[in-house]
Amino acid sequence: MTDVRIFQPSKTAMQSGRRKTHRWMLQFEPDAPKVTDPLMGWIGSADTRTQLRLTFASREQAVAFAERNGLSYVVQEPNPFHVRPKSYAENFRA
Repeated sequence: MTDVRIFQPSKTAMQSGRRKTHRWMLQFEPDAPKVTDPLMGWIGSADTRTQLRLTFASREQAVAFAERNGLSYVVQEPNPFHVRPKSYAENFRA
């Protein structure tokens, strides 16, 4: 079982820019299941490590951090990003 997941975050759907997609993130995998509170219906967990996200400038730095702290890890490589050139005139092409 892996302790952490190392990945590059995808572009947010709310913005067109790709600002925060170049850094690498290290995120802990959940150890405990999520439990529903019977009174309020809120969902919670005793595992607070899942709230922690560490950012690194490169993939190698994130892997080195995981190895230095004895964490088993999985690296998710990002999907290639292709820019499709478009022109404004294509909106009106019939």
